[in-house]
Amino acid sequence: MSDPSQYTPPKVWTWNKANGGRFANINRPVAGATHERALARGRHPLQLYSLATPNGVKVTVMLEELLALGHAGAEYDAWLIRIGDGDQFGSGFVDVNPNSKIPALLDCSGPAPLRVFESGAILLYLAEKFGAFLPADPARRAECLSWLFWQMGSAPYLGGGFGHFYAYAPTKIEYAIDRFAMEAKRQMDVLDRRLAESRYMAGDEYTIADIAIWPWYGGLALGQLYDAAEFLQVADYKHVLRWANEIAERPAVKRGRMVNRTFGPLEQQLHERHDASDFATRTEDKLQAQA
Repeated sequence: MSDPSQYTPPKVWTWNKANGGRFANINRPVAGATHERALARGRHPLQLYSLATPNGVKVTVMLEELLALGHAGAEYDAWLIRIGDGDQFGSGFVDVNPNSKIPALLDCSGPAPLRVFESGAILLYLAEKFGAFLPADPARRAECLSWLFWQMGSAPYLGGGFGHFYAYAPTKIEYAIDRFAMEAKRQMDVLDRRLAESRYMAGDEYTIADIAIWPWYGGLALGQLYDAAEFLQVADYKHVLRWANEIAERPAVKRGRMVNRTFGPLEQQLHERHDASDFATRTEDKLQAQA
């Protein structure tokens, strides 16, 4: 292993310089709003404020799956939050999510808007609200929720750990990449062993556990995250690949992955979604206009 740069931490850490990297302009050690900005409201019961990162994709997939089942109350407006521009620090967004992270949801179907933040909490809230994608049987429900919370606890090692140091950090640090690559592969092995014995994460039934895990680990398996498929040898995880490909072919997943997407091929982008017809009425002119 190469020698790391010598660094001795100070007795008291102070924020006196940008930390570099792709997201340096939005990183800061304090919370709260930086500017006044009200959130837009559409006409549907559910108002989503998001971006098509893996955490954002979880919720748009869930909403599209609910609509595919015929739950009209799951109609939603999806508003684009450009995190690179600091939209998440606007006062309206902070009111919905004091942690200033996407996604954030307002449920306006009741007498007063109800906020829900953290992607796992949103999935669980919607599953309980509509009675879908969450098993009723206690044993299967426990399995589903265990894998849901596994994802919430594990993904920071994949995203903020491996993804950051492998893809985004301004300096490639061998120790950090090795440490988090090892953990990413261990997590993929956990999933592969589970999916060797089960069609989906919680059993034979597609649930919010799959919806939560797929955008992160399915995306990694399918070569959609960090350009790291070869580096991590994802082809070795055959059961994860089988599962990832099966879910990727679901029509609701294809739609959900497009919503609030501002990167990749234009035909895979739908910056905002305010009606189901938005998917069908996308023309080349509209695609160019939103680019």
